[in-house]
Amino acid sequence: MQAFSTVISIRWADIDANFHLRHSAYYDFGAQHRVDILAQHGLTLATMRDLHVGPVLFREECVFKKEIHLTDKITISTCMAKMRADGSRFTIQHLFTNEYGQRCALLTVEGAWIDTRLRKLAHPVPAIITEVMKQFPRGEGFEEV
Repeated sequence: MQAFSTVISIRWADIDANFHLRHSAYYDFGAQHRVDILAQHGLTLATMRDLHVGPVLFREECVFKKEIHLTDKITISTCMAKMRADGSRFTIQHLFTNEYGQRCALLTVEGAWIDTRLRKLAHPVPAIITEVMKQFPRGEGFEEV
C-alpha cells in the first residue's frame, strides 16, 4: 500500500534566519498532514469532539538530512510504522523528500488517543478510530505492537 503523499508549499513564514525551513515547521506540516488524512477517512475534528476523543503525542523526533528552501518542491509521505491492533497506540512516520527524490527529513511521532472528558487514555477506543487507523499504509518494517 502506498504512503499518503502530498506536495506542500513552503511559506515565507516557514523560513528561519538561515534561509531554510525552520525546525518547528516540520512538526507543523506533520500534524496538519495527520489531521488531513484522518479527516479524509471520516475521522474529522468534529467527530473527535462528538466522541470526546483526540490524539495525544508522547514523542516527536525529526532527523534532518537535507535543507529545505523557500522555492523547493517538497512531498510529505506518511505511513504507519507501529500500531496496536485496535489503533489505540501508534507510531507514524512522515518522510519529506525534494523534487529529486532526495530524503530531506524523517519525522516520527508516537501517540495514543485520549478521552477528552476524563483526560486519560481512551480505552477502548471508538470503533471509527480502529477503522481509520487500519487504513493507514504500513511502512517498510511495520510492526504490530
